[in-house]
Order: sequence, then C-alpha cells, then structure tokens
Amino acid sequence: MIRSMTGFGSASAEAEGCRFAVEIKSVNNRFFKATIRVPEELSTLETELETVIAKRLGRGSVMVLVRFVPGGAVAAAEVNPDAARTALTALLAALPVELRDRATVDLGALLTVPGVLRTDGVDKIVEFARPVVLRLVEEAATRVLEMRSREGDGIARELSRFGEAITNALDAVAARAPHATNAYQDRLRARMNSLLAEVGATAAEQDLLREVAVFAERSDVAEEVVRLRGHLAQFAQVIAPSHAEPAGRTLDFLSQEMLREANTIASKSQDVEIARRVVEMKTAIDRIKEQAANAE
Repeated sequence: MIRSMTGFGSASAEAEGCRFAVEIKSVNNRFFKATIRVPEELSTLETELETVIAKRLGRGSVMVLVRFVPGGAVAAAEVNPDAARTALTALLAALPVELRDRATVDLGALLTVPGVLRTDGVDKIVEFARPVVLRLVEEAATRVLEMRSREGDGIARELSRFGEAITNALDAVAARAPHATNAYQDRLRARMNSLLAEVGATAAEQDLLREVAVFAERSDVAEEVVRLRGHLAQFAQVIAPSHAEPAGRTLDFLSQEMLREANTIASKSQDVEIARRVVEMKTAIDRIKEQAANAE
C-alpha cells in the first residue's frame, strides 16, 4: 500500500471538567522527525508521545500540538494561590493604568505560569491526563493515516502509469536490439565497400564478421534488460495494495537501480531508436523518484 506523507488529524475530549485537544500534521521528510508541543504541566509526556507517533507514522516531519485546559476539581485542588496572586499582581503592574480596569485574565494561561501549580499537583495532573492524551493522540494519528492513504491511492495510480511506460519502452528496446546489430552490419559493409572501391578491392567477409561480432558483444544489452525487468517486477509488488510495509524508501532505491540500468543501455547502444526509448524510460524513472519523495 502506498501512503502519502502529508496528512492532518485532530481529536478532542472533556474529562472531569478538563478540556483536551490534539492536532497532528505531517509533511514530507526523508526520515521521521517529530516536533511535539504540550503544556508545561504535561511536558513529561513528550517522550512517550513521540514513541507512540513514531510507531504509527513511520516517515515524515510530524508536528503534534496538545492543548489542555484544567477545570473542576483538578484545577481547584492544585492551584498555588500565592503564586497565582503574585503573577497577577506582576501582570497588572506591567499594564498602563488606563488599561488595568479593562484587563481580562485567561485562567488556562495563568495555570501555565511556573509555580502556579504545585509540583505534587502537576504529578497528579499528568497521571490523570496521560490516558486521555494518549487516546486522543491515537485517534488523531488514525485520521492522519486515513488522509495519507487517500492521497496514497492517487500516488499509486501515477506510479503504476510510470511503471507501464518503462515496461513498454523496455519491450521496444528488447525487440529492437537484434535489429540494431544487423543495421550496424549493413552500414559497416556499405562503408567498407565504398572506401575499398576506390582502390578496386572488396571487403573480406571474415573481417566484416569480426567487426560485427565485436560490436554485438560491446552493445549487448540483454543482461541490463533482464535486470531492469526484475526491478519492474519488484516495483509492481511494492505499489500493490497488498503490500503492507511503507514503500517510500524502497521506491527511492528501485528508481536509482532502474536509472542505473537505463544509463548502461544508453551507453552500450548506438541505435537511434533504442536511445529514444531510453529517454522515455529515464523520464518515467525521474517521475517515480519525485513521487517516491512523497510516499511514506
């Protein structure tokens, strides 16, 4: 199965008067990279959350945002009133006099000020919030994967089309290769006869055959055709819906190997038709590399 690396998912919940929300965004990256933002009182969950995300989303730059607004008994029982009063006093003192009467306070933001929540209270909040946050992260990751899969279907269709283009061009190369040797023999005979005619001689057949044999050996692309067919067979397996593993890195590797074989065919052959078919193959392989960069 092909999955894109681009996706978005969110989930939210309320528990005992507290509000939780999780958002996950992912974009292309050659490797897995997680950026996790959580409220200060839940900062001890960062490593655990990254582990969960890494298992669900194997590749890409992933941004995770966790929002938490304490409420009910959780907020009331753990607030340090002295620290809250000090923070409010300092904030009000920093405001111009004419704005103090109109100022409003975001209690959720106030609770994030260091010291407003007692240390033992933070531990209890983390214990209370952990199962809720982990569940929401799983839900949001599932939605990201659903979006990735939908976009991956489009990528798979494009990859299949490029694979067919390479196969068609390769079939044409395999069919043309024997004729290329015959065409070279005809050209060589005509050239040698033309040059020797000036001195009243003709080309010896054994000399001609020797040169043709050398050319045939040097321009033989049968081995490259077989290897490229093998890469195409593996390529078809990787993009098939039944393939469960992430395919991006495998596709990147296969595209490099296919390009290597196509370049070798181009360097061995002097036939115009084969050269044209190689250009078609290399164009399709470049498109595969582009799409592989978008695949998980």
